[in-house]
Amino acid sequence: MLLWKKKATQPTGRLGESLAAEFLVNQRYVILECNYRKPYGEVDIIARDGDTLVFVEVKTRKSSGFGSAFEAVDRRKQRHLSRIAQEYLQSHSMVGSPARFDVIAIQLDNDSQPVRIDHIKNAFDCVP
Repeated sequence: MLLWKKKATQPTGRLGESLAAEFLVNQRYVILECNYRKPYGEVDIIARDGDTLVFVEVKTRKSSGFGSAFEAVDRRKQRHLSRIAQEYLQSHSMVGSPARFDVIAIQLDNDSQPVRIDHIKNAFDCVP
């Protein structure tokens, strides 16, 4: 049953990531990577905001039945994102560069059209 749910929500998630990337580009961010994967997780978007590297988690919802999009970025998810960010910084010789974690929450209507896009900059600190 879990696999079915994951596959059923995948198109919504990909749509949200695409909308988030477009939103960031309109805010003058430069998209460096989308769906940056490691064995222990994935960062939806890695972008540059001026001199700052931004690791972006995107959460897309059609309803609040599973809680808010921001609630879904719990401590466990923050730890995974932190680990991936540290690996990215090391592998790209960027250790010490300014970086932050943002969360973008996208609310869709029943026709999968965006109703609201919320962007929280510096949503959390690196979690060991």
